[in-house]
Amino acid sequence: MSQTDPELLLQELGGWDWDLCRRELPAVLPRLLISFPGGRFGCWMSCFAGVLRILTEMFLPHISLADLEQTFFSKVLPKTLQLFDNLMYELSSEAKGLTSQNTELCSTVRTLLQTMVQLLETLTGCVRYVCTLQECVPLESIRTLPSSVLYVIKNTFMHCKDSESVYCGHLHLISDLLQATFKEAYSLQKQLMELLDMISMDSASTEDNITDMVSVIHTVLEICSVISSMDHALHANTWKFIIKQSLKHHSLLQCRLKHSDILSGLCKDTLLSFHSCLQLAEQMKMSEIQEGTDLRLFQKTVKLCRFFANSLVHYTKQFLSFFADSCSQLHQLFLQIYSKFPPSLYAPEISEVHRDEISRVFLVALDPLINPLLPFSPFMEQVLSEKLDLPPEQQLPQCLVLITIMDKLSSQPEEVQTLWNTGKSLSLFSALFFSFQQCSGELSFPVCLPEVISTGQPAVPITLYHYVCVHLCSFIASTLPSHFPQLEYALLDAVLGSSMITSLLAMDSWCFLARYGTAELCAHHVVVIAHLIKTWPSDCYQVSALGVLLRRMLFLMAPDHQAKFAHKFLPEEEENLAVWQHISLKALNPDLRKRVACQLCVAGLARCRRWLNSRRAVGELRPVNTALSVLLAAYNFAGDTLEAELQASILGVLGQFWTFLQAKQVSDEPCLQQTLCLLLHLLEFFIQALDVQLITQVFALQSSLFQLDPPDNVRLAMVDFLSSMGKVFIPQEAQRQVAPQLSCLFASLLADQTWLIHQHALEAFMHFAEETSHEDVVPQCLNSEETKNKVVSFLAKTRQVEETTEARTERMKQERITCSAQFMKMAGELESTGEPLAKRACHPPSEEQYKSAVGTMEGAVEAVKLLLRKGSPPPWLAVKLEALHTAIAILRDSVR
Repeated sequence: MSQTDPELLLQELGGWDWDLCRRELPAVLPRLLISFPGGRFGCWMSCFAGVLRILTEMFLPHISLADLEQTFFSKVLPKTLQLFDNLMYELSSEAKGLTSQNTELCSTVRTLLQTMVQLLETLTGCVRYVCTLQECVPLESIRTLPSSVLYVIKNTFMHCKDSESVYCGHLHLISDLLQATFKEAYSLQKQLMELLDMISMDSASTEDNITDMVSVIHTVLEICSVISSMDHALHANTWKFIIKQSLKHHSLLQCRLKHSDILSGLCKDTLLSFHSCLQLAEQMKMSEIQEGTDLRLFQKTVKLCRFFANSLVHYTKQFLSFFADSCSQLHQLFLQIYSKFPPSLYAPEISEVHRDEISRVFLVALDPLINPLLPFSPFMEQVLSEKLDLPPEQQLPQCLVLITIMDKLSSQPEEVQTLWNTGKSLSLFSALFFSFQQCSGELSFPVCLPEVISTGQPAVPITLYHYVCVHLCSFIASTLPSHFPQLEYALLDAVLGSSMITSLLAMDSWCFLARYGTAELCAHHVVVIAHLIKTWPSDCYQVSALGVLLRRMLFLMAPDHQAKFAHKFLPEEEENLAVWQHISLKALNPDLRKRVACQLCVAGLARCRRWLNSRRAVGELRPVNTALSVLLAAYNFAGDTLEAELQASILGVLGQFWTFLQAKQVSDEPCLQQTLCLLLHLLEFFIQALDVQLITQVFALQSSLFQLDPPDNVRLAMVDFLSSMGKVFIPQEAQRQVAPQLSCLFASLLADQTWLIHQHALEAFMHFAEETSHEDVVPQCLNSEETKNKVVSFLAKTRQVEETTEARTERMKQERITCSAQFMKMAGELESTGEPLAKRACHPPSEEQYKSAVGTMEGAVEAVKLLLRKGSPPPWLAVKLEALHTAIAILRDSVR
């Protein structure tokens, strides 16, 4: 057959009617198939597209469904794909030289695109015809059709997606035809999905049919990755097809599908849609435009997010058992979404209206995804892993994920609760405390989350600490008794940890447990804590935390259990003073309080006298300090119950300590510093009974010690003592010496650079100034204009510096890095046993660690930009920035 034969044949067939086509089908079909060439054929493409059109429109209807594959599809479609590939090749080749001046080339490209549109229309008609044959179409009757059509659809969409680069900036010359191409590919895909939905498969389906259907789903999955950013409706419908077919043929396909790829695609597209929502919301916030095209697009994108969330939920429920190796993707999905959504410090700034809509439409739909994952052990191991090594922006999200799991666990069967509460490496309790500890920035800011405080009332914002505490206590209330060992371990571990606010959370939760649980449980815990305090060295910071917990829990004990506690830890025995120094005697009933206070004072006095009457060795001061702490506790909480004679004895003993204390020795010995602090606090209770000699000794020591730069705890004790001096009338004979020392101490403490001491000094000075009868001393304390201004601002409750939200956020991010490093250092010190640590394998840094480090650099740059907007930079900044620029250049060269 010569090159002109196909064209002549088309002209001949154009005049045939329906019956003639049916009669001549056996003879003409081979001739038409032969007319398809095997190589490139340039200008003849439209002619052969016409041959395909004749085949599908005039002869296809005369072939029975049973014969379609053998007679038509297996012979026509391979040649059709050749035509399609040639078209694509020609388009890519010709498009490189496309310009508005080259009209001939432009006409050629447009002709090729028109042929492409014709080809897509023909295939759509072919698929549409098959759909009309019967309700259920056997896959073996159309085996070649789905894979061939999907190949065309996928590559057509890829051509449209890459059109900017393919047509080299001359897209406007062919944009109308390119849109028509996309539209026809869209129609073809829609028609094919309708056909595939008609395919019936059952347990009797052949291996080939199952393999073909799996291939179809995987190819459609590839199409999803191509069209994800092209059209919302198309994207959603394509995913809907994948989910629907996977569920429809669940029993046949479940072991063949690439579940990890499907899940990965769903998670990726969910995140892409979510980020698009945030970008649109951020743009509207910046432009202050709340309506129009951007708003409609935002609402559509939020609904697309909801679709993906629902799809994830359905797919996960059906194929969960295949997700053992994919749990990290689901975990990361939650973490990445929460990290970019308020109240995260790393979330973009969006309006409350848009935030509420995302939460109401998308996050509510995503929430049920946790439910099917709860009984799944691999997911539990992923979430509770000790080796997560999360970047800073994902620490709060991890905490929120754990809280969400806690909220849902109470309604789960016992075996599911056991799975999470016992854990494999960490229990859910321990994981929450560890995660909470990493949220230092959010706790300091503080970020707020919505919470319903009263039933029937709308949610109100509460701090992160309050939010976690409420949900943790609720979870503790539903915890099974068999899981109490894990709960108690986690609580104690958190109380003894290096993070003060995490320790406080554990104490609050433990106190809730004491109130919610039985009186016997509370009494048991109090005794255990008391024994721990008694056996640990008193200078451990962990003992201080246990002491606070013991003080609080004694208030929650039943009166009869308090009496038993006092009998078990007898106050008159010196070995028990270490326990009683931490207890508030207000927790006891009046009779027991009076008796215990008296016994404690007698025992404390005896211990102090024994040391004073000995060689007064500094190394033996620890039990003396314990005795002084007990005396302080007795005066703090039961001073009004002590007899006058006992009080006089105590004051007499206190006076003896001041006769031998020397500033240099106190400065060098931390133990003596603690003694001094306790003595100063005790003297506050006797402030109006102090004689001239003792007042003189006290101020002389403080003045001398202050010249030696004492530590902060000593300074704070001095501040408290000075505050109480307002109640004292200094005798005439002591004023010349004491008044200058008092004013000098106040002036130095008011100028202290440590904010905590400075703040306490301001409060102490205010109390002193209000109460003192020595009014001439007050102005002497204000020895500089700066100090005067600070005192005036404090009295007027004026803020010194107004920090912007952006600056505060950046500061919190930087402080988080410092806190994390400190916690890691302290944790390493706690783990050390004095023996050299075994060498650990040196693992290369992860991508997340690089992201975290680069994110910190970016945050620092933004902080400098913010400062530059507010005022002129210091002279050294330019030099420092130049040095940083050089350092970054070196880093850049090292990664090339």
